[in-house]
Amino acid sequence: MSHLERIRRPADLRRMSTAELEVLAKEIRDFLVTSVARTGGHMGPNLGVVELTIAVHRVFDSPAEHVVFDTGHQAYVHKLLTGRQDFTELRRRGGLSGYPSRTESDHDVVENSHASTALSWADGIAKANQLRGLGDRSVVAVIGDGALTGGMAWEALNNIADGQDRSLVIVVNDNGRSYAPTIGGLANHLDALRTTPHYEKVLDWGKRTLQRSGPPGRMAFDALHGMKKGLKDVIAPQGLFEGLGIKYIGPVDGHDIAAMEVALSRAKAFGGPVIVHAITEKGRGYTPAETDVADRFHAVGVIHPETGLPVAPSRFGWTSVFAEEIVEIGRRRSDVVAITAAMLAPVGLAPFAEEFPDRVFDVGIAEQHAVTSAAGMAFAGLHPVIALYATFLNRGIDQVLMDVALHRAGVTFVLDRAGLTGDDGASHNGMWDMALLRTVPSLRLAAPRDEDTLRAELREAVAIDDAPTVVRYPKGALPDALPAVARQGSVDVLARHGGVPRVLVIGVGPMAHTAVEVGTALDAQGIGSTVVDPRWVLPVSADLLHLARQHDLVVTVEDGLASNGVGSALRDALAAAGTDVPVRCHGVPLRFLEHASRTQLVEAFHLRGQDIARETASAVAALVRTTEPTSLPTEH
Repeated sequence: MSHLERIRRPADLRRMSTAELEVLAKEIRDFLVTSVARTGGHMGPNLGVVELTIAVHRVFDSPAEHVVFDTGHQAYVHKLLTGRQDFTELRRRGGLSGYPSRTESDHDVVENSHASTALSWADGIAKANQLRGLGDRSVVAVIGDGALTGGMAWEALNNIADGQDRSLVIVVNDNGRSYAPTIGGLANHLDALRTTPHYEKVLDWGKRTLQRSGPPGRMAFDALHGMKKGLKDVIAPQGLFEGLGIKYIGPVDGHDIAAMEVALSRAKAFGGPVIVHAITEKGRGYTPAETDVADRFHAVGVIHPETGLPVAPSRFGWTSVFAEEIVEIGRRRSDVVAITAAMLAPVGLAPFAEEFPDRVFDVGIAEQHAVTSAAGMAFAGLHPVIALYATFLNRGIDQVLMDVALHRAGVTFVLDRAGLTGDDGASHNGMWDMALLRTVPSLRLAAPRDEDTLRAELREAVAIDDAPTVVRYPKGALPDALPAVARQGSVDVLARHGGVPRVLVIGVGPMAHTAVEVGTALDAQGIGSTVVDPRWVLPVSADLLHLARQHDLVVTVEDGLASNGVGSALRDALAAAGTDVPVRCHGVPLRFLEHASRTQLVEAFHLRGQDIARETASAVAALVRTTEPTSLPTEH
């Protein structure tokens, strides 16, 4: 039995010697490479926190002492050390989540993948512990240097500093990266701290103490925790954190288990808020990840573990089309600039940055700032294009509403991974955007169905300078081209089928292909239909209202929330116009979704063409019955 197989709970770590821990760390890395290569997942972040996580679980008594990870994609090692070692179905339905999950373990606190939240969680837990008489329990927040660029993290630090009698340890996992190299003043400050270590003497003393104690059991930890004398001399405010009044330890080699234990034990003994600055290397111990400069190993699909190369090369995808088209637009218009929130490559802005380096602004994990900064740029004569994952726009909705739309700023939002993404679970599905953005006055939203419409609608979006525009598309490979057979006003007609009654089938974005399938299936049953793609789905166009009035039933198909989505907007617009054409909305239910593939979710929510056609045929039959003339008895 390997050392890893003997770990069932964090307490098992405290019985291991230094030599055994080093073997364990290697076993964990081998396990991660082999397992994640088979399933896909976040590889680089987890390879970088092996020793750090071991040290955290040796010093702190989880789950009584809560450990909060920010973001959760660095929690695979935590899962392994808390008894979850079956990774065969990682990120697949029925298997382990790719993030912490309370349904899996009492050791998990926050089911998060949105960055910069852990410090607020930890602050809240520490306050509750104090009020409940549990002030002797420490709370630990593990946060990356990239997540510290988020404004919410600094709001939390401001409040944490006010709680000098609350035991809260902040482990800054500093690898100089988030998805990409960390930028800004914070990154520069942390870089300066890395190059001026001042903690070496006390660290060496602590390591020698642990080594003399043999395998560091509970007695050794108790001794360290009790050493209050002189603590303030070695845990002192440094630079950036001095003004906040938060004590600082570091920098510490995050790959040295003994060094991390000493630093964490000192921080715990202090009894107030302390930052432990750990220097780590993303992708540590796996040569393809260590030598990669494009951060391809932050998250991977199924790969060959020996080489790191994908088993099946990715097909040309939506993001690649955007990447090409925005460069073409940039060549024609010098006023177009691009903004990203620490995700330059994942959202497809790397080629634009290469050609126009002075016209790209990476603001870090700070979506709120990105949106309002863009409003300022628009006011000053530029046309900003903000590229984000759709789920991350949720964090900047107030700014979209009050800073961009209220001031009629010409800002274009490009939302990647909109709709159902599946594998990463509830927080990553981009299913909220259309329902949320429907509430923004003057905003116009386009949902392209294929490559040609993505290119065309992006060009149309950046041509609008007096209101916010949105172009949203899903994750993954492009579908086949779906040309229109006609254009009726602003609406693309994709298919017409004869028969009575007439059904208007509306496909939103990639669901246009499903809408075509619905029309074909209805035609096989003798039900007439017109299948359309509105192209610009918000606000509801007069052309779409006109089409709806010409039909007996309207069916909408979207990969966002059915509640308050595009179909709901159309139904409300028809009602406001005094038109009583019934509308049946098909979309994502209003609930948080378990991790599963997009295909599985589409099937579960009855969003396949065959499912919608079956429900539509039933609705048509009911409609026919209610509109048939009533038979009256013959008079004699």
